[in-house]
Amino acid sequence: MRGPEREQAILNEAIRFFAEHGFEGQTRELAKRMGITHSAIYRHFPSKEALIERVYERVYLSRWQASWAPLIADRSRPLEDRLTQFYLEYVQRVFDHDWVRIFVFSGLRAFDITGRYLDIVRREVIEPACAELREELGLPGVGEAPLSERETEMFWGLHGRIFYIAIRRFVYRTPTPADLDDIVSDAVQGFFIGARQIAKDLVAPSKARGS
Repeated sequence: MRGPEREQAILNEAIRFFAEHGFEGQTRELAKRMGITHSAIYRHFPSKEALIERVYERVYLSRWQASWAPLIADRSRPLEDRLTQFYLEYVQRVFDHDWVRIFVFSGLRAFDITGRYLDIVRREVIEPACAELREELGLPGVGEAPLSERETEMFWGLHGRIFYIAIRRFVYRTPTPADLDDIVSDAVQGFFIGARQIAKDLVAPSKARGS
């Protein structure tokens, strides 16, 4: 096996290995599982941390779609429609055994895969969605009234509700619906029933105080 092919094989097996055993799994066990020497791993990855970084790039960064941020910001469509499309696509990309389990294991260890990934979600989905809801409701923009924790937590709640289905499926291994399209659409629709009124209550007083 040539060098690039061996490196790819190690990375592929490392993804499966860490998804099963977490980051406490030792690279010696990974090498044994592959039938290669321990030193062979370090010829391609200088450290366990470097291998984990490549896992992050492959499993997380490669699945994040560049089209999602523009979708959230597309004011030609109602925000509810935009978020429904986003979460339908998001479920297709990230509801994966290895993705979910590595995400959870990372959150329990010092490897900051979870924190770095959630920064992307916050920056490209949560905060822009908050701003777009204000725009849709005719409320002051973020420059006039900074986002509050209560606003962002509303959208984190929606995100968490949908992602929890993946936790149930791949971590708790309990039954979940096979077809999630209606489940996702219901979650977004139900969210907006309350979110519009809460946003008005939260932001409108701020505008009054500033006037």
